[in-house]
Amino acid sequence: MSDFAAVAWEAPDGDHPARRAARASMAAVAAGRREDWLGLFAPDALVEDPVGPSMLDPEGKGHAGRGGIAAFWDAHIASVRACRFRVTDSFANGPCCANVASIAMTLEGGATMTVDCVIVYTVDDAGAITSLRAHWEPERALATLTAP
Repeated sequence: MSDFAAVAWEAPDGDHPARRAARASMAAVAAGRREDWLGLFAPDALVEDPVGPSMLDPEGKGHAGRGGIAAFWDAHIASVRACRFRVTDSFANGPCCANVASIAMTLEGGATMTVDCVIVYTVDDAGAITSLRAHWEPERALATLTAP
């Protein structure tokens, strides 16, 4: 992931532990920094991207623990050549932050796809991500797929 890396934050940005973690997560993904991204998660964290059964997670159980989350990166995020996050709204309260986002991706081979989503991050008392739940519809994302 080196073609471009960006997070356009157009949302409220009041300081909140989950919002800080969300912004760090997006920045690490956009820059292709796998180890930085993995380091943001608590050891027993769960990533659901998307939430529920999908082609990325047929059983819909999510990717658990750093090992499962690393495998998710290797299988899915690593194949994205470039991505740009655009966050248009953000709601932070309790241990969570929900962000309304659009992620424009360039895939291996040059195809592009956009995922419109709501991503909910939950953190522990130390600010480590315990849960990342990305709500998006695969069919809608696939409808934006363009050939190189």
